[in-house]
Amino acid sequence: MPGVDAIDPGAAIALSLWVATWCTVLGAPPAIALGWVLARREFLGKAWLSALVLTPMVLPPVVTGLVLLRIFGRRGVVGPWLGAIGIEIAFTPAAALIAAIVVGFPLFVLSARAAFVAVDPGYDELAATLGDGPARRFWRVTLPLAGPGLVGGALLMFARSLGEFGATIVLAGNSDDTRTIALAIYSLLERPGGQDQAWSLAWASVVISLVALLGYEWFIRRQRRRLELQ
Repeated sequence: MPGVDAIDPGAAIALSLWVATWCTVLGAPPAIALGWVLARREFLGKAWLSALVLTPMVLPPVVTGLVLLRIFGRRGVVGPWLGAIGIEIAFTPAAALIAAIVVGFPLFVLSARAAFVAVDPGYDELAATLGDGPARRFWRVTLPLAGPGLVGGALLMFARSLGEFGATIVLAGNSDDTRTIALAIYSLLERPGGQDQAWSLAWASVVISLVALLGYEWFIRRQRRRLELQ
């Protein structure tokens, strides 16, 4: 049960935005790289790698939280080693960030993989005939064409981490330092007279999501005009 301490909606919103933003920023490079590998390369164990990456998406979030707690807890697999050098993960804001990354990462990978699959390899081959190397072809041809799908994956990861609850409450707890919007709403609904404040947080979450969606639409239209000009 949550404590009787007052809940600061502003702090919950700020923490959720911090978690969702850094989750997307840190998750983007490996998600894009892994999506490209799964879309364009064939290798032994590819199906196992894909299944492993997507596992958090099908597991109950609480189970994911328990696995993370077993890894990063003070008595977990790596928790004691981190504690020996002064790094605490469990029940800190970093735990909320890790939980969000783990549950949101598969969505980004799926979107990135689909985006790269949708890009016609013929464009890459045409650029190769013009003398562009692999890195140049990726940055100038493949990545811009896959851009809308990648931004969509980033948006999915952002939104998923913004509303993450199950894994977060297990790994990060529900304290003043780790209480995101979802945890704050849960705590307020457990308190008499807390529904009005819970609704204010719910509307704040809706507004943040709408702003993110409008940003996505702006990017899509800008990218389409850019490609048409080229």
